[in-house]
Amino acid sequence: MPIIVNLDVMMAKRKMSLNELSEKVDLTLSNLSILKTGKAKAVRFNTLEAICKALDCQPGDILEFVNN
Repeated sequence: MPIIVNLDVMMAKRKMSLNELSEKVDLTLSNLSILKTGKAKAVRFNTLEAICKALDCQPGDILEFVNN
């Protein structure tokens, strides 16, 4: 898939664990893990907004398009 999810990179930069992020954005660990590993088929804008607020970043810091 040409969309790369860099959620783990942003979490490491902010020194935030998956558990902490899960609590801040009110998502289950399993759903957040699916997103983090790039296995998610979609992400809702309100979820993306909550993640960006929690990590103090832009959507482009988390999602990246790679043209093969």
